[in-house]
Amino acid sequence: MPKELNLDIDQPPDDYPVMVLLVDDQAMVGEAVRRALANQINIDFHYCAHPDEAIEAAQKTRPTVILQDLVMPGIDGLTLVRQYRANPATRNVPIIVLSTREDPAVKSAAFTAGANDYLVKLPDTIELVARIRYHSRSYVNLLQRDEAYRALRQSQQQLLETNLELQRLTNSDGLTGLANRRYFDEYFSAEWKRAEREQSSLSLLMIDVDDFKLYNDTYGHLAGDTALKQVAESIGHFARRPTDLAARIGGEEFVLVLPSMSREHMEIQADKLQAAVHALGIAHASSSNDARVTVSVGGASMVPQRGSSQEKLVEAADQALYRAKRGGKNRVEIAQ
Repeated sequence: MPKELNLDIDQPPDDYPVMVLLVDDQAMVGEAVRRALANQINIDFHYCAHPDEAIEAAQKTRPTVILQDLVMPGIDGLTLVRQYRANPATRNVPIIVLSTREDPAVKSAAFTAGANDYLVKLPDTIELVARIRYHSRSYVNLLQRDEAYRALRQSQQQLLETNLELQRLTNSDGLTGLANRRYFDEYFSAEWKRAEREQSSLSLLMIDVDDFKLYNDTYGHLAGDTALKQVAESIGHFARRPTDLAARIGGEEFVLVLPSMSREHMEIQADKLQAAVHALGIAHASSSNDARVTVSVGGASMVPQRGSSQEKLVEAADQALYRAKRGGKNRVEIAQ
């Protein structure tokens, strides 16, 4: 059985086993090359006398360098060189062609076909071994770089996935999956500055689950968490555009950031959101306004003025939410 080439990227290139495949129909040449390489450290020699078996032999032995005779019965050496280059298993294996004479035209044709080197057979043993080791080392270095590149790309991909997951966990509320308070603060600040630059409207909805403490007291905290997840999912459906953001900023408090949305359109969205939560039909026997879980919504919209504070919009939406609570809950109030 041929030796298997074990690629360890930490192993020095000179320590790699050199796998030589000689393809030549003359047994005398095969024996001469075998003897020349017999006492060489880390050189393993394989011989193929039949050109029609050369590709199969190369796939089995996995050579680090191929010695290819140019003149053989049935198929010429240049055709074989082209076949090596067309085969994925041998595409990059160095090929040293062996010719009976030094002919510039033949040499040029060999390099054009894909050969890496050209020797007149049989060369001096020292030169033959030096050429074999040089091309084999170059090939192993190529394999080493490819392996290192694949490892690097895999490492980079794993790092990217880890960072994305870390970013998702950092920016997300653990219970509901919506954005958390920290990310809301960053996002809202960035959208405020953008709206200020572009002089476009920025709308904000503040949402509070009505009588939620009573819900927890009645049904327990596990049921309360389940209810919050359902409400959050419903709220998340209203962050339809890429620029919209739904976030949980407190226990039962949520916000919806709606950039470039007019006050009128925001009010329509707020009414739909309030109705959608009511339509969930989550039983709430202790509610002061309904037998279901409901939300109160306060909204505000403005075009930020130069140098103004984003807190103005937050306070306006918060005051509208306060009026919705004072007005009986399960309702929408929009700041004027």
